[in-house]
Amino acid sequence: MQRTEAPAQALSGSNISKRRKFVADGVFYAELNEFFQRELAEEGYSGVEVRVTPTVTDIIIRATHTQEVLGEQGRRIRELTSLITHRFRFPPDSVSLYAAKVQSRGLSAVAQCESLRYKLLNGLAVRRACYGVLRFIMESGAKGCEVVVSGKLRAARAKSMKFTDGFMIHSGQPARDFIDSATRHVLLRQGVLGIKVKIMRASNSPNDPAGEKSGAKSLPDSVTVIEPKEEQPIVEPSSQDYGPKPTQAFNAQQQQQQQQQQQQQHDLQGEEQLDETGEGQPAGGDVQF
Repeated sequence: MQRTEAPAQALSGSNISKRRKFVADGVFYAELNEFFQRELAEEGYSGVEVRVTPTVTDIIIRATHTQEVLGEQGRRIRELTSLITHRFRFPPDSVSLYAAKVQSRGLSAVAQCESLRYKLLNGLAVRRACYGVLRFIMESGAKGCEVVVSGKLRAARAKSMKFTDGFMIHSGQPARDFIDSATRHVLLRQGVLGIKVKIMRASNSPNDPAGEKSGAKSLPDSVTVIEPKEEQPIVEPSSQDYGPKPTQAFNAQQQQQQQQQQQQQHDLQGEEQLDETGEGQPAGGDVQF
């Protein structure tokens, strides 16, 4: 294997552009991730995180069985540290490896993909293994999941089998924020099988291993239903008058009295006018000759 310079070592030794820096960091991460996938597959390897500081480079290994990663009295983690130091030509005591336990392996697509891979290698039926993984993922609090197995499953002709459960999105920025996916290959006697696992995490999942990826975001089309306020309990019987209020009744009575007074005045004026026009005429309209 050809030995290459570590990204931190290359930066300190020469002045390179940002483009070359990002490329060197990406190559370093890709090779490190592939190495851990092969070496720590049985320990439930789920990912690696590299933190570069001016003095030391911290490499955090995420796995479901951290005790096997550390080894007896930390022997295996020291072997991995020595191997990485020599492989990438790090200065002595400038690399530190840590093992972090995945809080909920049911929400880690890499862990579930490796679990399904070992089930198929042990001879378990494809349909039974996939449904077991689906049930475990949904019981762990996922919003949705999808498992695709492709290859020569039983017959000589290759085909794909898809198993889905829950809610799943496939496009847009929310797919980058909430979807965790992983792909693995299984070498069987009849050929190579491809496995792809996609898990949609809930926005408020407490055991989310990659919660910092989505943060406190929520789906853009999500609707929050606000619960109504609790009604106060009725301690004693009570009655409520739905009639007009006293002030309204009083005002209505005053208006009615004013209308009656106006009507009486109008009637009196009409009688006075009749008396003035009919003065000197006998009653009954009789005419005397």
